Amino acid sequence: MMVHLRLLGPVEIETDDGRSLPLGSGRIRTVAAALMSEVNQPIPMNRLIDLAWESEPPARARGVVPNHVHRLRRLLAGHAEIATRGQGYALVADPCAVDAHRFHRLVVEARKTEPPEAATLLRQALDLWRGEALADVPGERARRTLGTGLSQARLAARQKLGEELLLLGRYGELVTEATAWIIEHPLHEELTALLMRALQASGRQAEALDHYHRARRHLSEELGIDPGPALSQAYLAVLSGDRGATPRVPARPSATGPRTAPGGNSATASDRGSRTAPPPGVDQLPPALGDFCGRAQELAALDRHLDREPRPACVVLAGGGGVGKTTLAVQWAHQLKEKFPDGQLFADLRGFGRSPRSAGTVLSEFLSALGVPERKVPDSVQERAALYRAQLAGRRMLVLLDNAGTADQTRPLLPATPGSLAVVTSRRRLSGLIVRDGATLVTVGALTSGDALQLLGNALGRQRIEAEREPALALVEQCDHLPLALRIAAARLMAHPEWPLACWTQRLADERHRLHELSTHDGDLAVEANLYLSYRVLSSGAARLFRILGLHPGPCVGVRHAAALAGRDVEFTRGHLAELCDAHLLQEQAEGHYVRSELVRLYAARLGAAEEPRSEQDLAVQRLLSYLVQPGPEHG
Repeated sequence: MMVHLRLLGPVEIETDDGRSLPLGSGRIRTVAAALMSEVNQPIPMNRLIDLAWESEPPARARGVVPNHVHRLRRLLAGHAEIATRGQGYALVADPCAVDAHRFHRLVVEARKTEPPEAATLLRQALDLWRGEALADVPGERARRTLGTGLSQARLAARQKLGEELLLLGRYGELVTEATAWIIEHPLHEELTALLMRALQASGRQAEALDHYHRARRHLSEELGIDPGPALSQAYLAVLSGDRGATPRVPARPSATGPRTAPGGNSATASDRGSRTAPPPGVDQLPPALGDFCGRAQELAALDRHLDREPRPACVVLAGGGGVGKTTLAVQWAHQLKEKFPDGQLFADLRGFGRSPRSAGTVLSEFLSALGVPERKVPDSVQERAALYRAQLAGRRMLVLLDNAGTADQTRPLLPATPGSLAVVTSRRRLSGLIVRDGATLVTVGALTSGDALQLLGNALGRQRIEAEREPALALVEQCDHLPLALRIAAARLMAHPEWPLACWTQRLADERHRLHELSTHDGDLAVEANLYLSYRVLSSGAARLFRILGLHPGPCVGVRHAAALAGRDVEFTRGHLAELCDAHLLQEQAEGHYVRSELVRLYAARLGAAEEPRSEQDLAVQRLLSYLVQPGPEHG
């Protein structure tokens, strides 16, 4: 008997006869959602535990999860199987039984068809949604981890449907749909642009302009930014007042018969694997900063790796948030252009944001940049990666992958033949790339005092820095030599040129307000927001340890001190400390000591005070004090 597994809304399991199986409430829904999300794939016990508990899981968690799995097995008996796979479980079922799988399949099919059929398929895909993904799963961690990708795919499908309706001239239908979508996503510029074009084509220019100005206000008030290209172009088109000027989305080539490829050459599906010449001047690098300074040691280390024989195919630049990894990578990449004359590719993988970019999406964009027509881009990630590497074969290209979250997200994007180079930046060390793919690692730390003063001098004027050298040095220390913090402080001072530097250092001297002061109106440009991106992807155990370490007053923490604060044994604590080091929230020193910057300590203290119950904080301090007064060898 077929079973229907639903994730696109409240989590439901329904039989063919329409009977809903009683899942109950609580963490069993989380376990069910995880197994359904990765049907036929084994999920380790530790991952199920991390998803099911928001904070540190209790000792009984390893017994609770198997109990939930047992209940699900009984519930699904005769419909689907939950198999034990090593230290985890897998839901064995037809993937088409999962609504999320059917949704993705319909969207993929829609991309291969002509507009009328594509619109029908996209409508069928979107009709599978019954609300927000995993709407009734308890706990933000599980909903965020399992549901964010689904929500992003739904939004992309809506945009694609809007494009198809615009192509078909179904303007009234698009106006109705897009108006509802924008209520949910008022900051989504592409949806607003589609609505404006449909209103313009319907002769409703005034309404189109109203939507533009409303979106512009939202973007300014919420994000502090101006409209991007899509919205700006739609605005200019409406101002022209010519309905006929409404741009059309280019029609896809027919699935039958050969088509004329760009340049006039006949191309068919049979030449999918052939290499194409990239468009001239493939240069996707962001501009280098005009006031780049310092980093002589890191640049020298990068050059040494480039001169090695054999040369590594991948260099990982790893460091904490706001330390300037991207700036350094872009600067070095511009210096290397002559060594890679066939072009430079760039992608921000958003590995630590709420919607990391998939390797498949980036591969599609890279293939397009390399001259591969859209119709020849394969569906699977593996086929796209193979075609991408075939395109790079024999070429000397530089691939800059910024803000990578994991090795798995990055690996399909690496060139596979000599001559090309991948430069990857990440808040993690990406040990998988180093161990399995032969990548080399360059750690990016804080600026030296001299480089930090030069950065301030570039922004505020060298004479001002020389005239107020002592306050400038104090400001560098209060910003932990961190480029992001220094640039934020410089921006605030540039807005008040009459302020002496000492006035600003006095404001930062108050630890209670330092993190708040080192922020701008743009929510992303803040030290605290930057640290949160590293914190939010920690496992629950490492996140709890990070908060608890906020109770420790100094910059250096011993492994036994950390274990006492957390109430865990030393070896268990070492594992979580290693995770914090990998995220560059701590740095491991000799003899079991770990150091952290002052801004990281202040952030940990703020999180601990906000998220740990007062009773837990008191117990942690009591455990540490009890450990310190124990007789015996020196504590550390």
